[in-house]
Amino acid sequence: MQERIDQLLQEVETLNASSGEEVEQLRLRYLSKKGLISALFEEFRTIPNEEKRLVGQLLNKLKTRATQKLDELKISFEEGGEEEDADLDLTRPTGQVRLGARHPLSIVRNQITDIFARLGYSVAEGPEIENDWYNFSALNFPVEHPAKDMQDTYFIQRDPDVLLRTHTSSVQVRMMERVQPPIRKIFPGRVFRNEAISARAHCIFHQVEGLYVDKDVSFADLKQSLYFFAREMFGEETQIRLRPSFFPFTEPSGEMDISCNICGGKGCNICKYTGWVEILGCGMVDPQVLKNCNIDPEIYTGFAFGMGIERITMLKYQIRDLRLFFENDVRFLKQFTGAI
Repeated sequence: MQERIDQLLQEVETLNASSGEEVEQLRLRYLSKKGLISALFEEFRTIPNEEKRLVGQLLNKLKTRATQKLDELKISFEEGGEEEDADLDLTRPTGQVRLGARHPLSIVRNQITDIFARLGYSVAEGPEIENDWYNFSALNFPVEHPAKDMQDTYFIQRDPDVLLRTHTSSVQVRMMERVQPPIRKIFPGRVFRNEAISARAHCIFHQVEGLYVDKDVSFADLKQSLYFFAREMFGEETQIRLRPSFFPFTEPSGEMDISCNICGGKGCNICKYTGWVEILGCGMVDPQVLKNCNIDPEIYTGFAFGMGIERITMLKYQIRDLRLFFENDVRFLKQFTGAI
């Protein structure tokens, strides 16, 4: 048996191959379950006990060397492969490649950004983990103000002053602290609120807020900017209306509705048969907020607005369930292949 082991070891040392297929054939010949080396291991069981130690060492040496040699040959074809690549036809058609698609929220975010870019707005972003000053206090939310109940969020247990932001208004504060007017920015990003997940609400969603601060900025400028946005996003026939509302950081404040793009304003279950759908909140920046950010309200005025990207996307594509945006179901996402 020792002679046969020595003979196979000499064969292994001289192994060579001209293709990956030949390497595989050699592996099957020597190392497969029915290969030559495996057969020797089977025979090893029958030899006398006094010979097993020496023969066992020789068998292990043979198997180890055969494995190393075949691995070396395999690697040589993976790295070089000149002979194997000689028959490769680079003009041969490939298999069908599935097209991917941008997520619908990304599509709409890009569209919103593009529309406001045409009005001179640039993009600014900020941290998702905030402190109370930027998320609430600087925006006129006193500690016990009831408006905080509408923006219940996730606080860090070890430091209740640290939280996940509830709106991208915190980035507006950071911007006004760093930069003196004129300021014309939009602030897209992910925000968090302690909401029960349903078809109309989620604990995570996305916003785009806007801020324009300069001398002589008026509510008329706000209205015209939002009217331009609505027509560009939903079509030239879109109408808007502004209703009085309340936000701690703007005064006066309003909610903006658009004429329902599904029924054309005639009334349907989407608009609750009113012909109008709310899409955003807005208002003139409260003078106290400007003071908190070291901007003189006697010289500068400004307006701000904010909208949920999910709401805009649901209206634009007539999506009925907000949870679809977060489930990553390919059947849903592939509908947007080819969208701008």
